[in-house]
Amino acid sequence: MHRPPRGAVPGGSGQDDRAGAPAAPVPARPPLIEEPDLGHHGDVELAPGLVDLAVNVQRRPMPAWLREPILASLETLAAYPDPGPARAAVAGRHRRPVDEVLLTAGAAEGFVLLARALRGARRPVVVHPQFTEPEAALRAAGHRVERVLLSPEHGFRLDPELVPTDADLVFVGNPTNPTSVLHPADILAGLARPGRVLVVDEAFADSTTSHEAVTAGRSDEDAAGRSDRDAAGRSDEDAAGRANSADAEPESLAARRDLPGVVVVRSLTKTWGLAGLRIGYLLGPAELVGRLAAVQPLWAVSTPALAAAAACATPDAVAAERRIAARLAAERSYLVRRLGELPRVRVAGAPASAFVLIHLPGAAQVRLALRERGFAVRRGDTFPGLGPDWLRLAVRDTATTDMFVAALAGILEE
Repeated sequence: MHRPPRGAVPGGSGQDDRAGAPAAPVPARPPLIEEPDLGHHGDVELAPGLVDLAVNVQRRPMPAWLREPILASLETLAAYPDPGPARAAVAGRHRRPVDEVLLTAGAAEGFVLLARALRGARRPVVVHPQFTEPEAALRAAGHRVERVLLSPEHGFRLDPELVPTDADLVFVGNPTNPTSVLHPADILAGLARPGRVLVVDEAFADSTTSHEAVTAGRSDEDAAGRSDRDAAGRSDEDAAGRANSADAEPESLAARRDLPGVVVVRSLTKTWGLAGLRIGYLLGPAELVGRLAAVQPLWAVSTPALAAAAACATPDAVAAERRIAARLAAERSYLVRRLGELPRVRVAGAPASAFVLIHLPGAAQVRLALRERGFAVRRGDTFPGLGPDWLRLAVRDTATTDMFVAALAGILEE
């Protein structure tokens, strides 16, 4: 086999390889690209005295139908957790067999289980920008992750053509954190195919509602009032009818059993303010759920968390979720309208969840200035596909929005 003369540059002509010839120039190293901090989450933005717009968890009083089962469960802590009743309740809510449900310590544990159980995946792909824990869990389990980046110019809408056809493990959010974009269910369903596991993160699905449910004669005040009333006194039949009506969770795949390899990840910590309790679940084909259960630690979900899961799966609870989603939609519309009054602030896409993403030149400095004025917001540069000019804002009540917009307007004027 021919070998180039000592000192030759592979692929070169060899004319400068003689002794005494000038050395070939060393190519300049490409600039280092700083990777986003996948472990950064909104809670680190918080500090005493700051108004929380950084964490997408509702902070309203816990309803009695949820608080009482959790408190009652404390009397049974001497026994090991029994997930059976809660698992059956979640299965009933989504009209699935029990063996297609796996309860988890928050949605985040679900990503870890998927990464560990599916180590044989050849080409895992994560669609970004989205919640960073799926990629972090994959990397921790030894996967080489490929990113698909959605474009802000197209409103961060999902383009299925960007997903490699041979990707055998695909993660996508719906609605997506941090963009708040809700992708059409038929587009997501089109990504499912034999030989592929499609993981749809629906941690915020219960925060969405149809456009018709918000605009069909409901004022902002009426929508917020509906969401604040407790579901007590409604019959199961009435509550179930409301939960399954046209304003039920749009674009969700949670009840779809006809799609191959689809796993839906859900969380109960956002809408009900249970981040500290850690409760979520996975929905998927029984064989795949069994594989995930095999790598889950024993008794991973505590007894109080199981009590919460069972309570949140009742028809009354689902109906209450719909009213909260209607209130959020009204408050989100108000936030988007007020942000639109500010120069240089651009709301990304069509927000559909409990938060909005904004583009603002100099956002990194604005975030620090907001802290000085008493507001914590979520930086965007830790999400792959975004950068320092992006901020995520949690949707709050209209009075909080007015205070925040006034503070932001003052900063922009300066």
